[in-house]
Amino acid sequence: MKEEQTAGPRPGRYRHFKGGEYQVFGTAIHSETLEEYVIYQPLYGERKIWVRPLAMWREEVERDGRRVPRFAYIGEGEAEQD
Repeated sequence: MKEEQTAGPRPGRYRHFKGGEYQVFGTAIHSETLEEYVIYQPLYGERKIWVRPLAMWREEVERDGRRVPRFAYIGEGEAEQD
């Protein structure tokens, strides 16, 4: 298996194309497949920690007739605590 890794998203706050904001903590590598995942937390609701494949994180989606990133970096900052 190839162990080549690509740079994931930098830690910070991101906005989903539908409007929600998320805190990215970093990336992780699956121990069996070596697939990269983004570790993140919604800044609303239950604020559970989630993982998403890096390839999916980087996808572009169609919104209002144009291609936009699924997640867009909006700045540094830590997740606010309730």
